[in-house]
Amino acid sequence: QVQLVESGGGLVQAGGSLTLSCAASGRTFTNYHMAWFRRTPGKEREFVARISSTGANTEYADFVKGRFTISRDNAGNTVLLQMNSLKAEDTAVYYCAATRWAVRSPPGYAYWGLGTQVTVSS
Repeated sequence: QVQLVESGGGLVQAGGSLTLSCAASGRTFTNYHMAWFRRTPGKEREFVARISSTGANTEYADFVKGRFTISRDNAGNTVLLQMNSLKAEDTAVYYCAATRWAVRSPPGYAYWGLGTQVTVSS
């Protein structure tokens, strides 16, 4: 089992920044690719960004390219999502997830955190 706990969400004005953090525990962190997803009411969970187990490769959804940066600290078992130039449409619950595979679809992720709310006021 891998336990994931997100933190760092909150209320921010449009154009502002937030950094989300995901603390992992349980199995060997470096065995897992990590990702961030988000969900808004009435919508399916959508992919935001992912990072490979070594941190060498990253991938982003088109709607966050150039604004969000995913990173990981394998020594500290954490994954970060730096979010800049936030927009009202970024308002969502953000989830951290772990997988053994290089995928971006939610069913490919076996482990999930409970999420952290991000609200961007316009």
